[in-house]
Amino acid sequence: MRWKNYLTKICASFLGVAAFVLPGFAQSVLDEEGERYMALHPGIVITHMEDVMDGKFVDPSSQKVLTGLPPFRRIALIARPVPESDIRIEVWMPIKNWNGRFLGTGNNGGAGRMNYDALRSGLDMGFAVANTDMGTSPAARLVYDYPERWKDFGYRATHEMTVIAKKFIQEYYQETSFYSYFQGCSTGGQQALSEAQRYPEDYDGLLAGAPANNRTHLHVMFLWCHALCNEDAELMFTQEQLRKITEIAIRKNAGKDGGAPTDNFLTDPRMAVVDFEDFASFLSERQIEVLKKIMSGPVNPVTGEQIYCPYPVNSGDKPLGQAYFQSESAVYNQFYPFVWAFGKDFDYRQFDFDQDMAKMDSILAPLLNANDPDLNPLKERNGKILMYTGTCDPIVPFQDAIHYYERVVKEVGSLEETQDFFRYFIIPGMGHCGGGPGMNSVAKDMLAALMNWVERNEAPEYVIATRYKEGSKGVVEMRRPVFPYPDFPEYVGGNPAMPQNYKRVAHPRGNVVVPAERYLE
Repeated sequence: MRWKNYLTKICASFLGVAAFVLPGFAQSVLDEEGERYMALHPGIVITHMEDVMDGKFVDPSSQKVLTGLPPFRRIALIARPVPESDIRIEVWMPIKNWNGRFLGTGNNGGAGRMNYDALRSGLDMGFAVANTDMGTSPAARLVYDYPERWKDFGYRATHEMTVIAKKFIQEYYQETSFYSYFQGCSTGGQQALSEAQRYPEDYDGLLAGAPANNRTHLHVMFLWCHALCNEDAELMFTQEQLRKITEIAIRKNAGKDGGAPTDNFLTDPRMAVVDFEDFASFLSERQIEVLKKIMSGPVNPVTGEQIYCPYPVNSGDKPLGQAYFQSESAVYNQFYPFVWAFGKDFDYRQFDFDQDMAKMDSILAPLLNANDPDLNPLKERNGKILMYTGTCDPIVPFQDAIHYYERVVKEVGSLEETQDFFRYFIIPGMGHCGGGPGMNSVAKDMLAALMNWVERNEAPEYVIATRYKEGSKGVVEMRRPVFPYPDFPEYVGGNPAMPQNYKRVAHPRGNVVVPAERYLE
C-alpha cells in the first residue's frame, strides 16, 4: 500500500487538486504497476483506473454493453489546461498483444460524450487507444457560457488527449518510441486537420474522414437549408419529393461520370447535369425556386459572396439530408455554434447572413475552423495524411474537401509535392462516414494504407472500397477501386461489382463552388 499513498500525495501536489479519485483502484490495478503512474501530466484528475479482464464494458452514458473485448487497462480522467476546461479523456491499453502503436480517435457532432465505439475498434486492432468528449459534456449547446470550452472543442482537447495518452503509454509499456496515428470522421475529420495544422508533431499519420473543418460556414449551410423552407409549410420538401429529385438526377447522369450505368449513385456529382424543369411535375414553382437556392449553397444576400458549397446533388434524400435539415432535431443538434455566438435564446429567423455571419466568424472561426492550407511543417517532419469523403454525403459535402485540398496544393507548390505526404480519396456513393447506396466501408482499409505509408514509405496508389449488404455480417455486394484525387474509377465493362472492371482516369480538378476568401478563415 506504500506506493498508493505516495502516488496520491504526489498527484495531489503535482496537479494542485484536493482529491484524487480512484474508484475500484485497489481491486483492479496490481500494486507493482503503480510506480508507472507517477509521471503524470499537469492539470489532470484520474477518475477511474482499472484492468478490464472479463471482456465487458458498460458505456456509462448510454448503458450500452460492449462485449468480447480483449483484456485492457482503462484510465479515465479529466484534464483542465485552464480552470474553465472540463475535458474528459479515456485511454485504453491492451494488457496483451499491444501492436506497438498509439491511435488517437475522433468524436462526432458536438461531442459531449466519449466515443466508446471508436475506443473499442482501436482496442480490437491492438492499439493503445484514446478518445475525448472534446470538453463539451453534457452537450455542446449547453456550454454557451464557457468560451474556453469552445477552444477545447476546436483544438485543445484533442491535443491534450494526445499528449496525456502518450505519457500513460510510455509509463505502462516502458516504451519511449512508438508510431502514433489519428483516425476520425466528421468532427473527427476536423480534429485530424486541426492536429495537422496546429500540432504537426503530435502524429506520424492522420486519417481525416469527411472533415467538418470549415465549421462555422458548414453550419451556416445547415441553417440555410432549414430557413429557406421552414417558415412556410408549402415550401417543405417531403421525403418522396426528395427521393424523386435524387432518382431523376441519377437516371440522367449515371454512367456519364465514371460509374456504371446501373449505379444508383453518382461517382463524381461535379459532372452531373441538372435541369430543374425535370422536377416540375411534383414540385411547385416556389419549391423549385427554393431548391435552386439550396443547390447553389448559402450566399451573402448583400454582397453576393459565396459562403459555403451546397450538398451533392444525389444526396438530398439521404439520412442527414434535406429532410433532416428541415427538422427540429437539426435545430437542437446542429445549431450549437449559433448558440455559442449569439446566446442560448438564438432564433434562426433573425439570422442575418451578412452581418451575423461576420460576427459569428469573428467569435468562433479562429477557434473552430481548421482551414489553414499551410501543412508544410507536417510535410517537413515526414508526417502523412489520408483524407476521404463520400459522394453521397449531404451533411459534410465532398466539394468543400476538394477546395481545401486544392488550397493545400497551391500552398505546397504542386500536386506532385502534395501527394508526397497528403492524398485524398473520394468514395463513390458513400454517405456520411459510411453507409449510403454505394461503397459503404473504407475506413479500416484507409488506416491500413496510412500505416503502410508511414512505416514502409509505400504511398497508396489505390484503395479497394467495399459495399457490404445492409444488415448482413460481412456479405460483400460490390468492390470498387478508389484512387487519389483527381483520379477516379471509370467503368470499362463487365460485372460492375468487380474492381477489375474499372480503370484509373483523371477528372478535372476543382470544378466546385468556391467560397469568398473571407469565408475561408
